[in-house]
Amino acid sequence: MPNASSWSASSPLLLLWEDSSGTRIFLSLLYAVLAISGTLSNVMVIYLVFSFKKLQTTSNAFIVNGCAADLSVCALWMPQEAVLGLLPPNSSSLRSAEYRLLRGGLLGLGLTVSLASHLLVAFNRYVLITKLPSVYQALYQRKHTGCMIGLSWALALLPVPLLPGLWTLGSAQSDGSSRYTALLLALAVLGQTALLLHCYLGIVRRVRGSAKRVSVLNFHLLHQLPFPAAPPPPRRAQRRLSSVSVLLLCCVFLLGTQPLVWVSLLGFFLRPAPPALQAASWLLLCSLSALNPLLYTWRSEEFRRAARSVLPRGEGPAA
Repeated sequence: MPNASSWSASSPLLLLWEDSSGTRIFLSLLYAVLAISGTLSNVMVIYLVFSFKKLQTTSNAFIVNGCAADLSVCALWMPQEAVLGLLPPNSSSLRSAEYRLLRGGLLGLGLTVSLASHLLVAFNRYVLITKLPSVYQALYQRKHTGCMIGLSWALALLPVPLLPGLWTLGSAQSDGSSRYTALLLALAVLGQTALLLHCYLGIVRRVRGSAKRVSVLNFHLLHQLPFPAAPPPPRRAQRRLSSVSVLLLCCVFLLGTQPLVWVSLLGFFLRPAPPALQAASWLLLCSLSALNPLLYTWRSEEFRRAARSVLPRGEGPAA
């Protein structure tokens, strides 16, 4: 019988072998819902950005990069988990080392590039708001932007072979490798989170302290922050809305990433957390792949207008 430290490898749903069929069916349905909604939302954002010239900005290029990575999780990895969760625990598909390697690679590649894209978006907006226009234009030339996107994928390919250590069976050797792999993952996410919070909190301080400087730069601040609004409200309300929007984005990101970080650190330095808590932390992290497109676009008037124009009712008088 697998012990608690082998929770992550014992099934494709990150649960123990002896979990009830009802739990496995419920998680399979949850993965199916996340897969469908995440695939549709990511594909929609990519399509809108490529179809409408107004949306083809540097910040949106990084958002599209994240959507492409999230498709690796939502369209390729989650459907497999939904199907495999309905198979009996002794199925040969669950025990295949090669198949676990493929699934772990898809998950690792998608999550790594997605998290890197979050950081690229945050840094882009930080430079846009806090630096001079000349600095922003020099840093974010087309070739530099392409290099940043390519580097995010290149760096993501390096740790992919390590991730299947989280999925191996609970032998003494695999326990040690999976613990160190989990620690490496936790430290990487923790460092990325610290940089992202530094960027967004720097934006909040600048917006609250000097809205006049932003207007002098001739940048529409609310159309660059995660939740733009149109028409723009008065300056004081504008600053308040911008700050709340950025803080809301940070809270959602922390809710999705930090449980896995602290569960992994707890398992490495003290003792493994309960299997249900470990599974829940993984699900929260993976669910970000379905939520990311909404986090960056659902309050953007440009995205909403573009979406209305391609939907069937977008041809009516209102359009």
